[in-house]
Amino acid sequence: MYTSASKNSLLDKAMSPKILFVLLIAFSFAACSSGETQPKELTEQPIPDPGNPIITDKFTADPAAIVYQDTVFLYVGHDDPAPDYNFYDLNEWLVYSSTDMVNWQGYDVPLRATDFEWASGDAWAAEVIEKDGKFYWYVSVTNADDNAKGIGVAVSDSPTGPFEDARGSALVTNDMTTDTDITWDDIDPTVFIDDDGQAYMFWGNTVLYYSELKDNMIELEGEIKTIDLPNFVEAPWVHKKNGYYYLSYAYQFPERTAYAMATDIEGPYYFQDILNEVAGNTNTNHQAIIEYKGRDYFIYHTGAIPTQGGSFRRSVSIDYLYYNPDGTMKRVVMTTEGVDPAE
Repeated sequence: MYTSASKNSLLDKAMSPKILFVLLIAFSFAACSSGETQPKELTEQPIPDPGNPIITDKFTADPAAIVYQDTVFLYVGHDDPAPDYNFYDLNEWLVYSSTDMVNWQGYDVPLRATDFEWASGDAWAAEVIEKDGKFYWYVSVTNADDNAKGIGVAVSDSPTGPFEDARGSALVTNDMTTDTDITWDDIDPTVFIDDDGQAYMFWGNTVLYYSELKDNMIELEGEIKTIDLPNFVEAPWVHKKNGYYYLSYAYQFPERTAYAMATDIEGPYYFQDILNEVAGNTNTNHQAIIEYKGRDYFIYHTGAIPTQGGSFRRSVSIDYLYYNPDGTMKRVVMTTEGVDPAE
């Protein structure tokens, strides 16, 4: 039965010193929270020192990079449209080198689309790989025979060129890939050499193709296969770290970069996450991932050169890439400052 005596007992407990102290703290906190706070004193902050884009005297796109003899060699397409032309206009590729990821040395133009006599033009995304002291440059161009995109390969004894057509003909033509009827599915080649020395080439648009390469690096070995990835558009890149194969690619349009992982080069590949968001004033996203001097780097392009940059006038940037303890990659943070000099 609830009596007045029991009521008094409860009041006595509620007014105990311990509970009174807790109530006092709570009321004090509420009073402070409801009052206005004073703004902090403002001081002038340093203006960010822009490290991105890394090249500002030319428009550069579709980066690929290798580490050779303690130097990073960066290969890019050269966006060069007329001021009133709003589409992709690339006729040559460029090469730069660095030993600190901040200061970049340019070289004479090492390769043009017209260096392939069977091509009519269009120096689209490409990648260089080194094997046995030779450098093989796999490129996307337009094949003059069918006016469709095709893949060629050039070779040089130097990472900075000059390069020359290694075959005299296309390595991949549009009639070799029939999973889609578009004429631009044979673009964006990327080559990865596994630990056993076997080389693989991945490429594609809307369909991701891959094939082994023969030891001479200028012929396909065996059948062309496909990999099914969600929202695959283009720009595949394969790298390996701590036993995992990472296949990153352009995802949806406008493009983000996403990635999948596998424990075998041929898969199965398991989708993981978005890696890079839409990259600043450009519809496309194209990445290279390297490790250099103990750090991991994400190399990509944006349209961020002031006033004239955009989807058809792109610029290469670099930011750090980080891995989680389980091997997955953290989302890239795109910055104005870029990276610090590598030592």
